Amino acid sequence: MRSDLKNFEIEPTETNTSASTIKEPKNIWGIVVLLSTFILMIGAAFLVFNLQSDFSAYNMERMSTTWGLIFVIIAGALFLYRAGFFIYNLYLYFRYKPVKSVTDEELPTSTVIVPAYNEGRQVYDTLMSLAASDFPKEKLQLLAIDDGSKDDTWHWMQEARKILGDRVAIYQQPENKGKRHALYRGFNLGTGDVFVTVDSDSVVKPDTLRNLVSPFVVNEKCGAVAGNIRVLNNKKALLPKMLNVSFVLSFEFVRSAESTLESVLCTPGALAAYRRTSVFECLPQWINQTFMGKPSDIGEDRAMTNMILKQGKHVLFQRNAYAYTNVPEKYKGLYKMFIRWGRSNVRENIVMSKYVFSNFREGSKIGTRLLFVNQFLKIIMSYPLIFLMLFFVISHPILFVSSTLLSIFILSSFPALFYAKKYKSTESFWAYSYSILYTFGLFWITPYAIATASKSGWLTRELSQK
Repeated sequence: MRSDLKNFEIEPTETNTSASTIKEPKNIWGIVVLLSTFILMIGAAFLVFNLQSDFSAYNMERMSTTWGLIFVIIAGALFLYRAGFFIYNLYLYFRYKPVKSVTDEELPTSTVIVPAYNEGRQVYDTLMSLAASDFPKEKLQLLAIDDGSKDDTWHWMQEARKILGDRVAIYQQPENKGKRHALYRGFNLGTGDVFVTVDSDSVVKPDTLRNLVSPFVVNEKCGAVAGNIRVLNNKKALLPKMLNVSFVLSFEFVRSAESTLESVLCTPGALAAYRRTSVFECLPQWINQTFMGKPSDIGEDRAMTNMILKQGKHVLFQRNAYAYTNVPEKYKGLYKMFIRWGRSNVRENIVMSKYVFSNFREGSKIGTRLLFVNQFLKIIMSYPLIFLMLFFVISHPILFVSSTLLSIFILSSFPALFYAKKYKSTESFWAYSYSILYTFGLFWITPYAIATASKSGWLTRELSQK
């Protein structure tokens, strides 16, 4: 048990839930996966080289029919759009700069809310990392809410309370009502000018909170801020290694570009901040949100972001505000997490379509609308693409595998190089493995999420095994 907060340090690349530094043996399976990935890539390139005439014949075959010509035109237009959108994002990324931390005197009073359900000991580490923040104690209120856990989560909250004393207030929901209701209770209990939400399986760096809330001081139109999420348990299991590289592109590239447009589409539950007045302006609508007549119990982060954007407020990303979070280590947990995210995206894109083309805020709205169109195209094209893939698999299986693998190699090189430049080049190669996994193992997520968008449920939160 830690009694000295000064000794609480985070090793972002360690997997142990206590966030302590432990040397792990090299993972032989990781080496096997990476070698297999590159063997597949080289094999694909070899096949493409030797099947050039078959590719030419296939393309001519498509061009010789009306439907084939229509397909080629649509595919070409989509490719040009995606390429243009990527270049646009690249331009926005280079324009992005995170807001530097303001002084202690300027920092706003802040309430940090940690909802927890079946989190076990990890919630203790979350609270200890937050308490170790370089933030004026008199300006920081820390709330932890046990959402009717069936494990020892409440015990670990009490252990944190023994050490932190009045610096943390802990509460128990009478029964499990869902993360949205736990946050709702925290919003109503909180006294800060800024609300910060942190998942109970995450830990933060000492300067995270001050960096996260600083934009509210320098930008009076800022309504919400997204934190920078990295993977905590990325040492042993293969999936977290892949997700760690994927998260860097999703946050440090994509959200940086969105932030330049002041329109980050989702403030992540693992780490986000909201201006108090913006929250209470939409709180009744948020807690009572429904989809197809059913209460919404997923996607509370995307929903809150959407409602704040609709208010005309700016939503920004702070690259210098890090949180390290645990992610699923097995395929079943991974696809369930993606299904939840996918359903939320479907729902909130429908909501966004109702206001994004209106005069919802001052200044240019073109960038925000382009972000919406890009999201919308990803959703509506999921069914045509999956049918095309199945047709290609049946009619030209060798061409499909070889061309797909070569495409993965080309398209994954950017996230690999991006990660290598910012972090470790030896870890960047997981971008290729992740792309293969997503293409062949998770391609069905978006179509399934669309078909089951009305379903609810957290899907991934089970009794802690820690």
